[in-house]
Amino acid sequence: MTRKLSRTDNLIHQFDTVLRTLVPHAARASRPTPAGEEVHDEPMSDEERRHAAGLMRINHTGEVCAQALYQGQGLTAKLPEVRGQMEEAAQEEIDHLAWCDDRLQELHDHTSRLNPFFYAASFGLGAVAGAIGDRLSLGFVAATEEQVGKHLDDHMERLPPGDHRSRAVLRQMAIDEAHHAQLALEAGGARFPAPVKFGMSLMSRVMTKSVYKL
Repeated sequence: MTRKLSRTDNLIHQFDTVLRTLVPHAARASRPTPAGEEVHDEPMSDEERRHAAGLMRINHTGEVCAQALYQGQGLTAKLPEVRGQMEEAAQEEIDHLAWCDDRLQELHDHTSRLNPFFYAASFGLGAVAGAIGDRLSLGFVAATEEQVGKHLDDHMERLPPGDHRSRAVLRQMAIDEAHHAQLALEAGGARFPAPVKFGMSLMSRVMTKSVYKL
């Protein structure tokens, strides 16, 4: 029989998740990185390496935001099956977080110093969306994952030609994000109108511009 978690247990779990999200190198993936030993980079200049690192830093921060979004929604979601879906998706986002962190280490660079700010903002948005209703919450997931997918496709095009390891990571992330979006819509998520998606796109641009170097 599965033991029902107490409020204290849940708080400890939440705190542990926050630490694994925000502390560099603390996240542990449940799946092997797509950039396995068989994937090799071609030689890159220092400028290309810095550019690749900037793009991977953006993607890492995007996963910090996604993790916070799912945690906030899972905290306030009303239906148990929706909470379960949030937790399952959040675990895959942890994989993405760890893969991006590992790749940044390979590129001899760092995660964004702005991650705590973006985590707090995304957690608040997720909690508010979950409190309003599961249909809105799931719709927010679908719209967010759609935006992330566009970023990933763009970054795969913009990576240096020789950066095969980063590209392998982003390719699997794009597959996972599309799956998350589809699941959210199939579970009853609202389809957001174009003006709302445009507003979300503007907000994501603020993130991408600010963390490319920071």
